[in-house]
Amino acid sequence: MSKFFLVALGGSIGASIRYIFYLISKNLLSTSTLFINTLIVNIIGSFLIGYFIVVLQNKILSQEFIRYFFIIGVLGSFTTFSAFSLETIDLMVNKKFLMAFFYIFSSLFLCLLFTFIGLNFNKLIN
Repeated sequence: MSKFFLVALGGSIGASIRYIFYLISKNLLSTSTLFINTLIVNIIGSFLIGYFIVVLQNKILSQEFIRYFFIIGVLGSFTTFSAFSLETIDLMVNKKFLMAFFYIFSSLFLCLLFTFIGLNFNKLIN
């Protein structure tokens, strides 16, 4: 049952951080480029997931806490594939095919890249 509460607490924190990030970026970006918000969030989340997996392997903190609170809870609710999907379809419906392709490609490439960087972050700074 404690795993459930770790996920629930982490999920509420991650969703709240995402909403705050949305409010801040909404004021900085025009509505036509709002998908960049999701891209940035997913890149940050990908890096942090990679980083926390290394922390998990090195047993710096409790494995249960990192896995359920940070990775599944906080980062699972902070990042979102559903927003990515909706925004991609919206771009296609509005016949912005080149932008949709760029969004798909950059999301996949950058999120994978930043997960890799997160996995190797400790090696880079030491």
